[in-house]
Amino acid sequence: MSIQINIPDHILFEDDYIIVLNKPSGLMVEPDRNGHPNLLHQIRKHLKTILPPGEELYAQHIHRLDRPVSGIVLFAKKRMVLKNLNEQFAERRVKKYYQALTDLAPDMRQGKLEHWHRKEKKKAVLYNENMPHAEKAILNYEVEKIAEGRFLWNIELNTGKFHQIRAQLSAAGCPVIGDILYGSDISYKPDSIALHAARLIFYHPVTNEELIIEDKAPFLV
Repeated sequence: MSIQINIPDHILFEDDYIIVLNKPSGLMVEPDRNGHPNLLHQIRKHLKTILPPGEELYAQHIHRLDRPVSGIVLFAKKRMVLKNLNEQFAERRVKKYYQALTDLAPDMRQGKLEHWHRKEKKKAVLYNENMPHAEKAILNYEVEKIAEGRFLWNIELNTGKFHQIRAQLSAAGCPVIGDILYGSDISYKPDSIALHAARLIFYHPVTNEELIIEDKAPFLV
């Protein structure tokens, strides 16, 4: 599936220094070796059409979302703010919240998932005890039933590991709908799973103002 989007329709916040967008599922954030359409190239193409003559064209993502995941992605529009934003993520001052849809519910409707996480090839593998090259993966969650056989997870991600939410929900016996890689047997939209980056809280790299960006999950619309 090839996705080309109209960038202005997906902007959640923008000023001279940063731009925050809603990435649709199925679209990559950055280029890959296969030349798939990606959000970074499309943002740069958009900015090129609106920048004043002589102004430097710059856009760089600060974090990523998996291709089948939708939701909020933050980009720097100036090189001068890149270090500040990267440090906020590295120091875990940024708060990330996700929503997921599953067809099963965990034993406890509220709690914390903790595992030791290790990336192996193109998949995350979880352990209950420390292993060589493994790192701690933690998330907090609340689950509510929204329809028969449909449970909405509200997730606060404490660590940002490769495929973390997908792997941890699967380990809890509740794979994300559409996530065949981690055990779901329920079909969803092509190249998509029912996982959405719904809220991002960070500090503006110039004004230091706290910014709260929210975006509703497509499976809740």
